[in-house]
Amino acid sequence: MKVAVIAETGAEPRVAATPDTVKRMIGLGAEVFVEPGAGEKSGILDSEYAAAGANVAADALSGADIVLLVRRPERATLSRCKKGAFVVAMMDPYGNDDALRAMAEAGVTAFAMELLPRITRAQVMDVLSSQANLAGYRAVIDAAAEFGRALPMMMTAAGTVPAAKVFVMGAGVAGLQAIATARRLGAIVTATDVRPAAKEQVESLGAKFVAVEDEEFKAAETAAGYAKEMSKEYQAKQAALVAEHIKKQDIVITTALIPGRPAPRLITSDMVASMRPGSVLVDLAVERGGNIEGVKADEVSETGGVKIIGYRNVPGRLAATASSLYAKNLYAFVELLIDKKTKTLAVNWDDDIIKATALTREGAIVHPRFRPKDAA
Repeated sequence: MKVAVIAETGAEPRVAATPDTVKRMIGLGAEVFVEPGAGEKSGILDSEYAAAGANVAADALSGADIVLLVRRPERATLSRCKKGAFVVAMMDPYGNDDALRAMAEAGVTAFAMELLPRITRAQVMDVLSSQANLAGYRAVIDAAAEFGRALPMMMTAAGTVPAAKVFVMGAGVAGLQAIATARRLGAIVTATDVRPAAKEQVESLGAKFVAVEDEEFKAAETAAGYAKEMSKEYQAKQAALVAEHIKKQDIVITTALIPGRPAPRLITSDMVASMRPGSVLVDLAVERGGNIEGVKADEVSETGGVKIIGYRNVPGRLAATASSLYAKNLYAFVELLIDKKTKTLAVNWDDDIIKATALTREGAIVHPRFRPKDAA
């Protein structure tokens, strides 16, 4: 049983395995092969993989039974995968039909880690949470770096420095970590979210909750815990409340994403213009179009003295930590694919986690959410 860890293409700095998870996979009976340089951008040297028992080889992918990646494989990578290989990654399947067809045509069995069900057993594999947690932290650090003032209140002989005001929009994993980080740095923090359950979570972190709390708000959460898309009427009322609030803020961080949809527009150019020069906004939804009007992907832009930070891969800005957590998520998933007694591949296709994440199998797109309409 061969497991391959390959170098990511493009600017992705994360890697899908660490020396620690390499050792664990070897313990499951796997031979682990790592492409040279796969971990360099995450601060992991080839020699560290070798010391953990991995084979560092340029042909690491050849004949691999399991292929571990951060991002969905490109066609060039798929062409090197053997038919039937299990490919595990964050696949970004929404709106990428051509990429799904390419994986099906390559004959690989693709698993999308971001489709994990929200059940207790899957928490240790939850790549969205592990990476969003880091994104929320880094968003505050990036904002503080661009903000030309101190965040905490300081009482000095020369006078008092007022605390910065930070507003977090969206109180999911990323938003809650942003709140906690901003609070630790001494800022005055407020936050908003369309899910009623978020109010208690926000307040438990010492922040003030800001929202139009009407009947629609009280029902604004799916059974899976995701935010529902709100009506135009509610969005207008919430936007008016937020617009007034934003005028007084120093830093605004937006984190709103709805699976499979473009990111909702939360902040208009008029709202940006209403903020004081020197203020900073951070958009964590850039990969889905962004929450802030005028945000530019992978840039820190400025308009009217207000900076807008639009990095796409924010967890990748903490590559070493992000890789460590992501690799542990993947290892937990790989455990499901292997029989620990016989140390061979043995997949239970009726397992809820397997069914929820399997995208392609035996030359077809099998996930019900992405299966072509004309498929049997």
